[in-house]
Amino acid sequence: MPVHAITPDYKGEVLDKRENFGDNQVVYVGWDHHLMFCAAFAYPVPPEMKFETLLNEVMPTTFSLHPEFEEVNWETAEWMLNGQPFIPQMDVSLIDQGIDHKSLLRFHTPELKGFQNAGV
Repeated sequence: MPVHAITPDYKGEVLDKRENFGDNQVVYVGWDHHLMFCAAFAYPVPPEMKFETLLNEVMPTTFSLHPEFEEVNWETAEWMLNGQPFIPQMDVSLIDQGIDHKSLLRFHTPELKGFQNAGV
């Protein structure tokens, strides 16, 4: 969601622009209906990273804190990329799948309803 300044002549420097992350880009990943995490996680990752590396090596560093994470069935997980349905290709780079700087990936796990089925 864009933020608009109160005054029309406001000039501010954008500090989270792609150039400020070196060889990385920021990718946000959120797990729907698992509100133990109040917001999507921000990962600085190379655009050339394969999706399977994001899934198997990066995401577990944070999502594994949830007691249901080990139960996720990735075959039935449903994905959204920037608000649109998305089917990830494991052996294709993030950038080649349209996952660029500040993209938001969300996944939904139909079989899992959050800790004690509470959406947490």
